[in-house]
Amino acid sequence: MKRLTGNEIRKTWLDFFKSKGHAVEKGASLIPHNDPTLLWINSGVAALKKYFDGSEVPPSRRITNVQKSIRTNDIENVGFTARHHTFFEMLGNFSIGDYFRKEVIEWAFEILTSPKYFGMDKDKLYFTYLPSDLDTYNNWIKQGVDKDHLIPLEGNFWQIGEGPCGPNTEVFFDRGEKYDPKHIGIDLLKKDMENDRYIEIWGIVFSQYNAVEGVKREDYKELPSKNIDTGAGLERIACVLQETPTNFETDLFLPIIKKVETIATLPYKEGNYMPYRVIADHIRAISFALLDGENFSNEGRGYVLRRLLRRAMRYAKKIGINKPFLYTLVDTVAEIMEPFYTEFKGNTNRISNLVKAEEEKFIETLSSGEELLNSLIEKGHKITGKDAFKLYDTYGFPFDLTKEILLEKGMEINEEEFNIEMSKQKERARSSRKEYQSMKKQSKDLLEFTSPSTFIYENEIINAKVIGLFKDGVRVKELSDEGEVIFDKTTFYAESGGQVADTGFAYNDNAKLEVLDVIKAPNKQHLHFVKVLNGKVKENDVFTLEISNTQRELTRRNHTATHLLQSALDIVLGDQIAQQGSYVCKDYLRFDFNHNEKLSLEQLNKIEDIVNSFISKGINVDTKILPIEEANKLGAKSFFSDKYGKEVRVVSVGDVSMEFCGGTHVSNTSEIGVFKIESEESVASGVRRIQARTSLGAIKLIKEKESILNELAKTLGASSITELNSRVNALNKKLDEQKNMIDSLTLKIANSLSSSIENEFVIFNGYDLLIKHVKDAKKDDLLKLLDSLKGKKQNYVIVLVGGNDGACPVLVSVSKKGKDNGLKAGVIAKEVATILGGSGGGNPEIAFGQGKDLSKFAQVQNKVKEMLE
Repeated sequence: MKRLTGNEIRKTWLDFFKSKGHAVEKGASLIPHNDPTLLWINSGVAALKKYFDGSEVPPSRRITNVQKSIRTNDIENVGFTARHHTFFEMLGNFSIGDYFRKEVIEWAFEILTSPKYFGMDKDKLYFTYLPSDLDTYNNWIKQGVDKDHLIPLEGNFWQIGEGPCGPNTEVFFDRGEKYDPKHIGIDLLKKDMENDRYIEIWGIVFSQYNAVEGVKREDYKELPSKNIDTGAGLERIACVLQETPTNFETDLFLPIIKKVETIATLPYKEGNYMPYRVIADHIRAISFALLDGENFSNEGRGYVLRRLLRRAMRYAKKIGINKPFLYTLVDTVAEIMEPFYTEFKGNTNRISNLVKAEEEKFIETLSSGEELLNSLIEKGHKITGKDAFKLYDTYGFPFDLTKEILLEKGMEINEEEFNIEMSKQKERARSSRKEYQSMKKQSKDLLEFTSPSTFIYENEIINAKVIGLFKDGVRVKELSDEGEVIFDKTTFYAESGGQVADTGFAYNDNAKLEVLDVIKAPNKQHLHFVKVLNGKVKENDVFTLEISNTQRELTRRNHTATHLLQSALDIVLGDQIAQQGSYVCKDYLRFDFNHNEKLSLEQLNKIEDIVNSFISKGINVDTKILPIEEANKLGAKSFFSDKYGKEVRVVSVGDVSMEFCGGTHVSNTSEIGVFKIESEESVASGVRRIQARTSLGAIKLIKEKESILNELAKTLGASSITELNSRVNALNKKLDEQKNMIDSLTLKIANSLSSSIENEFVIFNGYDLLIKHVKDAKKDDLLKLLDSLKGKKQNYVIVLVGGNDGACPVLVSVSKKGKDNGLKAGVIAKEVATILGGSGGGNPEIAFGQGKDLSKFAQVQNKVKEMLE
């Protein structure tokens, strides 16, 4: 068996399948592109779904890749078992309507056992299969697999919802008796028992049926295009080849663990394994997700990252780490991965800074969670398992810490209730995953429709012939209501790259169609969704195509302005700015980009001025079709999650901008007219969005703002909007004068009140004690009164209660001498506020509270005296 590094395993895999005629495809971003059904790319096939369900025909029928993936359904097992991870890499080989069972089994056996590749001992390999799938059984036998090493399992059928499905076979490696302490043996596999002896290293799905809800499995029809979907776990293969106890001792994890050891107080050994493994796993997931453009937030993918970081920090406490540290591990992750994932270069500082900021935020969150828990306790609230779960789920507050705090206060917690809430959360996650992973049904007719159709970028009226008619993806001979049409040529833009589709009409002497939407069919033709307004449509009919000229013109002005906006952002904020998404329609443009701070008004004005200067210069906009290598050499920008073919369309705006883009654009920037920013906001942690308008839309926006200013001028009595500034300044000055006058009067009242109640102090147990209700006083009033009173006494305890029933602020102050004697203002404030039906607390010298029931004020006096005795 060959001892290969992680990088060598990847290379061996890709080289092997390349030699078998596979195109090597770069793994996709972890962030799904144009696929709202997925939270993360979670398998090798996830990014290739469009090929498997027939939405798109692939550039090659044979594909191999290394796909980074994230799954969090097994998060509680991470660190506990030898093989579960949130972030992992899947080695894949795929056939889309090409080879099938015989070839894939033959190649699988070859790469696993041949000394030229992985060189595994075939006697240590076991294979599961669906009992009715005798073809798979016989193909493994042909490779020389012993019958005793073939295990039939009824669960070996891959299906998620409707769409492509089929039997699967799985490959397991036997690590021996050492990992089977109870000597159960092959029953571990036969009975599908959790174990560390037989490690699943590869799964192969024979995707040959079309699953339909309500139809029995045995009645599923065969797919028009049968597929092979495989996935082999890089980390597990590394564990086998490097002969390590778990995946975590391989070269993919161990450098991270060694780095953590230099920070922790407890070493990586029995009893401490889990915290180290959780940290190593989670920092890999976090680093790669941030690298691909995700950010921490309170929803979706960002919330997953936040959970991972907080979980890692909580486990770090178990090995003596109580400070931000995860950010220091990012460089180590990059060192391990950069030979294959070269995009780490130049991005590690950005990722480290994001991680550090989030760690610091979590430390604040822990403090807030503890404060909330203490507040509930102080109110006499019995802490339930549901409360503990809310603290955990909303604040990231560890359940163990909740238990510990309650134990210190002699209180109990219903752990079973907490576990029930956790189980509900996991079930919700499982349910959502079923939806996320479903595929569309294949449309046989659209998949097989390969007749060419040409898209013409110029906005002109053309005549085009109907070459394909479909109803919900099924080919028909004619349409009389609604359906899909493919013409031999078209001027209608199909939605892509953030730009909406064109709309318009198609007509001839016998029929008129309204074009409602346009998308790309599996074989890249433009598929027009139409409503038949009158007449009928048949194949070979010729129609005049006329797009909505106004919509096209306004949309292309906004699209070109988006390119200019990105260049302006580079100038103002720096060229580290990267596009995170965009949307372009006739009314406005929207551009999302990575940035951690709100843009100032000065920055927005500068960006706006730069874009308008590009527009006023009348710069020509050129488009070229170039080989992708040449386009990359020229420095053309591309959107990080898009996949490109061998040739790309490059849109250049003089020396201002050069981008890969398939959208429609103006021929000269002067056509845009004017550019106006409408809003700038955060859409996720570390991602900002600018929405802007151009041309008539910008003029409309300016008029809307002008109308608001005119109304304001009218309200303030200004003769025009040019007077607004002076009017507002005058008002502010007047408000400042009035505020100063109020502050002065309040201080005089406080001093006067202080003088009048100075004689109300009593000597009690050596202290000057004042317990006073000041009717209608607010917290600020009490503070001013306190400042005046403190200057008149040396050794004091002052308890002031303001307001009236329903809302009465509490203020307690203890002199330094009193504090030195063990008195604490925070403890007194808590007791006073509790008697009055509220809560309070603070530091030993000054503390605050809020009560509700003044009828118990006499009890306050008795309690405070009792505390001073």
